[in-house]
Amino acid sequence: MAEKEAGKPFDGAVDRYLKKKAPKEIRAALERADKDDILDPRYPYAKRLDGDDYARAYHACQLELVKLQQWARDSGQRIVILFEGRDAAGKGGTVHAFRENLNPRHARSVALGVPSDLERGQWYFQRYVAHLPTTGEILFFDRSWYNRAVVEHVFGWCTREERDRFFAQLPEFEDMLVRDGIILIKLWLAIGRAEQIRQFLQRQNDPLKQWKLSETDIEGLSRWDDYSAAIRETFERSHRTAAPWTVVWFEDKRRGRLAAMQSVLARLDYPGKAAAPPDPRICGGPELLG
Repeated sequence: MAEKEAGKPFDGAVDRYLKKKAPKEIRAALERADKDDILDPRYPYAKRLDGDDYARAYHACQLELVKLQQWARDSGQRIVILFEGRDAAGKGGTVHAFRENLNPRHARSVALGVPSDLERGQWYFQRYVAHLPTTGEILFFDRSWYNRAVVEHVFGWCTREERDRFFAQLPEFEDMLVRDGIILIKLWLAIGRAEQIRQFLQRQNDPLKQWKLSETDIEGLSRWDDYSAAIRETFERSHRTAAPWTVVWFEDKRRGRLAAMQSVLARLDYPGKAAAPPDPRICGGPELLG
């Protein structure tokens, strides 16, 4: 009843967190910023990319992705691109950007929900294996098996033993995919704490986006440091030559989406390739985050 009266999901929990619990520097950054201002002082740009510049670069990326898909169809190549990152980093929107002009019959996205009782009793990787691509197909995982490494760990949804077993099996699992000919690309979308809260506020206050705000998002607001520790450990234990991470800084979603698309295009050789390289100031390995 309180939620209906307030007109906001979770009775305005994001507002309350910002006013009462958020670090002072985060609150100050949000209070003084304009909508186009970048909030994290470490980010190499102060403002969002100009809309016209973004539109031109975005169109160029779309043309290249169509070429890439045609090559995958002609060659029978299987491609898996997984998107990870904190809540509100921009994963769903970036997957949509990749797929916007691709043939949906051969470019699928998968966003798995809470595992069923049956899936909980299976080998952890089993439900992901069921969605792997066939010949000529590109598969986008909006979150992936790395749930166990970060989210499940932070919220206590898996035991330490289960997580250690995950990391022990992970290299062989990903190596099997690569040895079988699958191109595996792992993207980590990174945002700062103030930007995450700004995104949550937008979701909370926009009736068309309120469905995006979950109980996990609200509970995670106070677990920033726990997430940070889990992310660092994940990079340490899963950033390998056979399956490296590409980190893309998403303080500016326009630049972030372009860099994500360009980083994938840069990894692959396809006929007629004319893709611009990703911006090295916001796209690189885990060392980008310091």
